[in-house]
Amino acid sequence: MLIEFSVGNYRSFKDPVTFSMVAAKITSQDPQIDENNINVIDKHLTLLTTSAIYGNNASGKSNLYKAITFMKWFILNSSKETQSDEPIKIDTFRLSEETENKPAFFQMVFLIDNIKYRYGFEVTNEKVTSEWLFYTPTIREGLLFLRDDNGFKLSRTFKEGNKLEGKTRINALFLSVVAQFNGQISNKIINWFQRVGTISGVDDTRYRGFTIGSFAEGRYKNEILELIKKLDIGVKDINIEKLEKAQISFHKDISDDIKKMILKDIEKGGSVYAINTKHTKFNEKGIPTGNEMFGLDMESNGTQKLFFLAGPIIDTLSKGKILIIDEFEARLNPLITKALVQLFNSIDTNLNRAQLIFTTHDINLLSKELFRRDQIWFIEKDSRGASHLFSLAELKVRNDALYEKDYIQGKYGAIPYLGNIRNIVCEE
Repeated sequence: MLIEFSVGNYRSFKDPVTFSMVAAKITSQDPQIDENNINVIDKHLTLLTTSAIYGNNASGKSNLYKAITFMKWFILNSSKETQSDEPIKIDTFRLSEETENKPAFFQMVFLIDNIKYRYGFEVTNEKVTSEWLFYTPTIREGLLFLRDDNGFKLSRTFKEGNKLEGKTRINALFLSVVAQFNGQISNKIINWFQRVGTISGVDDTRYRGFTIGSFAEGRYKNEILELIKKLDIGVKDINIEKLEKAQISFHKDISDDIKKMILKDIEKGGSVYAINTKHTKFNEKGIPTGNEMFGLDMESNGTQKLFFLAGPIIDTLSKGKILIIDEFEARLNPLITKALVQLFNSIDTNLNRAQLIFTTHDINLLSKELFRRDQIWFIEKDSRGASHLFSLAELKVRNDALYEKDYIQGKYGAIPYLGNIRNIVCEE
């Protein structure tokens, strides 16, 4: 499970900020919220199952998502030979002279088999300037390895890294290199990062293939269908059929380059599927008379997103993974978004205590009936363009406060300053 993530000197984050999934020492008015929304690991650690991150447009919400995405990508790819001569594509904070020549900072704290690990690195476009890994097998934290300008320092516990220091390029992570040589601890950590799912809510191309493949191959087929039926969007069934090359027809607006790419992919063993949804047909008296099939492209954008999103959500819940979604509510009805969050905020549907973290503008979710105060986070920019992150639990909030109303009124910050737009429009 994820405990916390920190980032600094990256995109709009000048100084290091920390996002935490550690439950604060607070209680909800409704005991059921605490029972469902937190996971007690031991007497020292209790973690949250979900967190929502709010903020104005361009406040830095997506940059937090991109920071996690970059950290995961770099860990999984930095040691590959294809990256050997390439600069590290890192976007540091550009609005301050203080940060111009400093590295970006990334750190993740997480649990594997109830052992806490703290892993991080600092990186420029040219090289990894520092890297560290600590663990807490009991109560006291211990060093596994440390890398800085003075070289490498390895503990006896991390003997898997011995003699691999010289095989680590300046633009590669030591952890990734050790994992390639079958290091036990390093591979555990690599596998943990592989289980962190990242999704852009406005671009379903990155996860549609997973859902289609899962459905076509029978993995989660019943679960995906059941989820879509329960959300009552009118879809009674979904049929997926693998198409042969001769069966494929292209829309007139698709370019020749894309057509060639798809056909070339099929020749290499790739697959193309026809996806159809089943709806009930009625007579003039409202009595069901049969079924009608529609191509998925005829469904609303929201229905298409829900279908493609269903696969990662079901997979995350069933395997106790972590799912991070940017712009979660995009193209979804607020009630559907709420229902998906409630799947994670429930012991009945989240038996493996999976975690969901998402950025959103949906103020309908700002409710004490859905979240504890420590599950609600805000990002806002200061006058110098730097993003700051804080949770509602850090603010003085009355027990009877209405989160949605107070947020709109600006009591928590992280909202746009609109000025007197009405006068501007009237003058024009």
